[in-house]
Amino acid sequence: MNQLKQLTKKQQRLAIGLMSGTCTDGIDAALVQISESGIHTKVQLIDFITIPYENELRTTLLQIASGTFGGSYEISKMNFLLGKLSANACLSICKKANISPSMIDFIGSHGHTIYHQPVEEEYFGQKITSTLQIGEAAVISETMKCPVVADFRVRDMAAGGLGAPLVPYSEFLLYSEADQNIALQNIGGIGNITFLPASGNMEHTLAFDTGPGNMIIDSLVSNFTNMQQTYDDNGKIAASGTVHKELLDWLLKDPYVYAKPPKTTGREYYGAEFVDKLCQKAASYHLSFPDIIATATMFTAKAIEINVLQNLPKLPDKLIVGGGGSQNNTLMKFIARCLPMCKVMTNEDIGFDSNAKEAVAFAILANETIFGNTNNVPSATGARHTVVMGKITI
Repeated sequence: MNQLKQLTKKQQRLAIGLMSGTCTDGIDAALVQISESGIHTKVQLIDFITIPYENELRTTLLQIASGTFGGSYEISKMNFLLGKLSANACLSICKKANISPSMIDFIGSHGHTIYHQPVEEEYFGQKITSTLQIGEAAVISETMKCPVVADFRVRDMAAGGLGAPLVPYSEFLLYSEADQNIALQNIGGIGNITFLPASGNMEHTLAFDTGPGNMIIDSLVSNFTNMQQTYDDNGKIAASGTVHKELLDWLLKDPYVYAKPPKTTGREYYGAEFVDKLCQKAASYHLSFPDIIATATMFTAKAIEINVLQNLPKLPDKLIVGGGGSQNNTLMKFIARCLPMCKVMTNEDIGFDSNAKEAVAFAILANETIFGNTNNVPSATGARHTVVMGKITI
């Protein structure tokens, strides 16, 4: 505990934020300098890298996340393997930034979600929710010789929340404007949006998952190219196709898109089974591969449009898009076409890094944990009250 007390006394702290998202592309590592805490937090991004997963590892992770593959033996091994890969990502970002690993004060690691069940289900006579993120924090701490904060979602869920989304806390600190209604649309595997009202406070922040982000598109590209490609680079495939109205109308019958927040979703909903049904429907229309990708891309954009218009209290003055989807030029054009009344822009337009955004968020959340500050947003997750999320490994 003395180690944590010493950290809180430092004027500036070097930290690494780690993120492995539902796209299962790899591990993102953001090296940041943080000072103070709470609403006074100041963060500077020093460097960022992504360490991609090998195809075989990515395939196994996707199988485990499906909930139908691998028992405790497989999950136990993967937990320690991801811990080791996360530690290696920390060492890599230190090498890239030309700093000694001994200079790192702490690490915030989201881990990799292999299952997320935010809706209560009956289990042995009890109604429970559950979530499981792996990437053993002890392995990271042993390698880096510093505290690691991980396993953030479970505390919010214990307090009745959905355990997601988690980034609104950091987004409020970094993006709020006194005279503008700001919406932050992250497009990773899943799309999620945060609404920051002008002159608002943390209690007025609203956030929820809008529906699919890149997950369906990536799965389709992987399937049709036999894993030769795992995503639509800059939306080139979608740009060469045509959106098919009937298939899009079928996709837009998806009830999750219209559900009211708080709400969260993931691979358990938009995974292999959803994609298989989509492919079967597309086959009935005899669609080409580019037309299917174009339609799936428009589905992501339309899901964002529907949620902005139906689930936000006000139209945002700015819609700032981050995550890997912000680099898909076709998707960005579709979003701008769907929401002509908003100024659609990317994090890069305001001097931030879209790719680093979520990894930075977990460094910020870990900083709050170390200070003992509450770091969930009940208006976003539906929790009964604020809590301190994250387990600390020293």
